[in-house]
Amino acid sequence: MLWVSAEQVITATPWAPLIEALQQIFRDGCSMPQRLHYDVKVPGGSDATLLLMPAWQEGAFIGVKVVSVFPDNAERGEPAINGHYLLSCGQTGQLRALIDGGELTARRTAAASALAARYLARADAEELLMVGTGRLSINLIEAHSAVRPLKRIRLWGRSLAKSQQMAAELRDQGVAVEAVADLASACASADIISCATLSATPLVQGQWLKPGAHLDLVGAYKPNMRETDDESIRRAQVFVDTRAGASKEGGDIVIPLATGVLTPESIQADLYELCRGQHPGRQHPDQITLFKSVGASLEDLAAAVLVYRQLTEGNHP
Repeated sequence: MLWVSAEQVITATPWAPLIEALQQIFRDGCSMPQRLHYDVKVPGGSDATLLLMPAWQEGAFIGVKVVSVFPDNAERGEPAINGHYLLSCGQTGQLRALIDGGELTARRTAAASALAARYLARADAEELLMVGTGRLSINLIEAHSAVRPLKRIRLWGRSLAKSQQMAAELRDQGVAVEAVADLASACASADIISCATLSATPLVQGQWLKPGAHLDLVGAYKPNMRETDDESIRRAQVFVDTRAGASKEGGDIVIPLATGVLTPESIQADLYELCRGQHPGRQHPDQITLFKSVGASLEDLAAAVLVYRQLTEGNHP
C-alpha cells in the first residue's frame, strides 16, 4: 500500500494529465452516491463535521474521501480541515493507497475549473483575474494557464497587502502576477475571472463584465454565500459541474433559483454534458459564460487513480 504525501500528490498530478483524467471520468461516468455529512460533538467546543465522499468504477477502483472540519482548530494554530483519500482495488477491495486529501482536493478543484474553461472561455483569452488569496488561488492560476494562452495575470483580495505579498511570491517562482486594488476595473478588462473566496455577499458585479468574459466560481460553497450578483446570472450563460450538487450547495446558484432569477431549465449544461458533447459550450465570442463548481467525488476518484498510476508506473490493480 502507498502512503502518498501532499508533495507527492503535486508531483503525480501535472495539470494536463489531471485535466484529461477529469474529462475522461465525466465522459465515462461512475457510481457516485450522495456525500454524507455528520455533526460531531466536541466537549467544551464548537461542533465538528465529518464528511464522507465515496465513488467507484466497477471492477477498477473504489475510493472515499474522509474529511473532518474542526472550527476551533484555528485558535490552536492547527488546520481546521483535515482529509485523507482511501483508494482500494475494485476487484478485491484491498487498500491500494492512502493519499493526502487536502492537496488532492485543491488540485482536482482547480483542474475542474480549467476543464470547464476549455469549453467556455474564449480560445484567445489572455487576461486572468484571480479573486481571492487563499490556498486555491495559486492552483487556479496554474490550471487556467495550462488551457489558455494567458499573458496577463492579476490578483485581487480584500487585503491589498496580502495580495501584494502573494503576487511577489509568485513572481519569485517565475509567474508574472500583478496585485490590484480596484476590483471593478480589473473585472472590466479580464477575459477570465476566477473567484475562490468565502464571501457571504456578491463581490463581482454583472455590470462590470465585458462581452466574451468567462466567470469561474469556485468559492462560496454554502447555500447562503455568494461571489456574484443577480446581474451576472442574468447576463451569462450558466454552467455547473454537476446539476444536483450546484443547485443545492452553492449560493451563486441556489439563491437565484429560489428567487426566480434563474430556473433549472436555464442552466445550460454540466460537465457531464460538456464532456460528452451533448452541449457545445461557448457558441459566440461575445457570450458571457459562468461556471459554478461545488466539487464532486468522481473528481477525487479520477485524481486519486492518476496519483496511484503515476507512482506505480502504470501497474494497475
